[in-house]
This record gives sequence, C-alpha cells and structure tokens, in this order.
Amino acid sequence: MKHSRLIRFATFAVAVSLLAGFANAFAAPAAKGAPAASQAPSPDDLSNVQADAASSVAGNLAELQDMIQAGSVTELRSTRNASYGAKLYFLPQEMLYYVALQQETRLWRVVKTQDQGRAESVYSQFARKTYELADGEIRRTQLQAQTALLERVIAVSSNRASRLSADLALAQQQDSQVSERQQKLQAESVALQGDKLEAERKLRALQMQVDQLQRATEAGLTPVMSTPSR
Repeated sequence: MKHSRLIRFATFAVAVSLLAGFANAFAAPAAKGAPAASQAPSPDDLSNVQADAASSVAGNLAELQDMIQAGSVTELRSTRNASYGAKLYFLPQEMLYYVALQQETRLWRVVKTQDQGRAESVYSQFARKTYELADGEIRRTQLQAQTALLERVIAVSSNRASRLSADLALAQQQDSQVSERQQKLQAESVALQGDKLEAERKLRALQMQVDQLQRATEAGLTPVMSTPSR
C-alpha cells in the first residue's frame, strides 16, 4: 500500500517537472520577442518613387503646389529640357525635400523625403528622365523647322518658276513677232530689190535715149562760115 503511494507521488513529480519545462520553453521566446514588439515601427519611406497610394502622390502634388504659391519652399536645383523640367525644393522648417518632375508648368510627379541623399538621387533620375522625354519633342521641333524651311524654299522656287514661265511666254511671243517681222522685211527687201533692178533698167534705157538724142541733136547742126569784110 505504501509502495503504491510512492509510485503515484513519483509519477506526479515527473509530470510537474515536465509541465515546468514546457512552460519555460514557451516563456523564453516570448521574453526574447518582447523588446521587438515594444519597438516603435519605422516611419514610412516617403522617398519611394513608385508610390503605392495614388492619394498620397496627389497629396504631395497639392502640398508642393500650395507651398510654391506661398513661397514656403526654396528651389535648390533645376533642370530644363524642352518642355520638361526637374526641380529640387527644400522646406527649411521641416527639413523636407521635394523632388518634382513637371511638363511645362504642370507638376507631374512629386517625391517627398527627409533624406538629402535620396532627394539628390531622385533629382538625378528625374533630370535624366527629362532628357529622354525631351528627345522626341526636340526632334519634332527640328523636323517642323526643316519642313517649314522647305515649304518656304518651295514657295520661292514656285514663284520664281512662275516668273520664268511668264518671261518665257513673253519671249516666245516676242520671238514670234520678231519672226513675222523678219519674214515681212525679207519679203519687202525682195520686192525692193526687184524695184531697184527695174529702176536701174529704166535709168539705163533713159540714159541711152538721152545719149542718142544728144548725138542726134549735135549731128544736125552745120558749122557757120564767116565772110571776109571788104
């Protein structure tokens, strides 16, 4: 009987010991994790270029626009390529940096951060982005200028061609008139040549007639004999 009691007591003691071991095993990780649980969560990284919440991005845009209008921020850096620009603003009171990508005067994307290094990095990214975005716009501007120049050259050439065509038409008309005049003068010259030859023939005939009459007149005259005086 006494032996049974001892067995039951030993069994109970082993059970209590095992329960205590399990309790300590669970309590140790909990104790180690307590400081991590009590540690305050880190603030959101406002420098994330690809913002997850559209409302947050829109809020940064509106916030920066209001501060620009109020003159609360200082412009530290600026890059301009065609109609695209990148700017770095600083809010001294809060030690905040705003990096903006814009098209013309419209803000496009805004990044907000307290990390100066991150702000400079994002600004460099935005500056390179403006260069890439402006490439097509610059090319379009150049092509527009080249096309306009070609159109002006075409207009000048067309005007010149019209003038030359008009000059050529007048020249051809004048050539036709000159040709007709030359033909007329040639015909008149031929006729005058005939008249001249006829006049020369008549002149020769008249001269011959005059010569004959002169000789006939002279042949009919007798010499006058003078009588001596007594």
